[in-house]
Amino acid sequence: QVQLVESGGGLVQPGGSLRLSCATSGNIRSVRSMAWYRQAPGKQRDLVASIIGGSSTNYASSVKGRFTISRDNAGNTVFLQMNSLKPEDTAVYYCNIATITPWGRTDYWGQGTQVTVSS
Repeated sequence: QVQLVESGGGLVQPGGSLRLSCATSGNIRSVRSMAWYRQAPGKQRDLVASIIGGSSTNYASSVKGRFTISRDNAGNTVFLQMNSLKPEDTAVYYCNIATITPWGRTDYWGQGTQVTVSS
């Protein structure tokens, strides 16, 4: 059974930093990408950052230069380093793993971790 468990969320003042972690377990094959999404109240879930093959990264324009996505060498844990946080970064952050097989794409999601940026 595949499980994704996020940690590292919390309350931080504007300008502060947080590091999110997502630990994966279970037999995940044919991973195409690992990513972080976020969802603010009343809004849709949006892509924040993604990493493919361990080194190819992509960021939403709103976080570029402030957030960094990375993963461990084994590909079991994905991180999101968030610096210079702003109140508009407040959201529930979700870890995502996408797999691609001949039968199509499968997305796995974590339960989410709350990030609140407020003074």
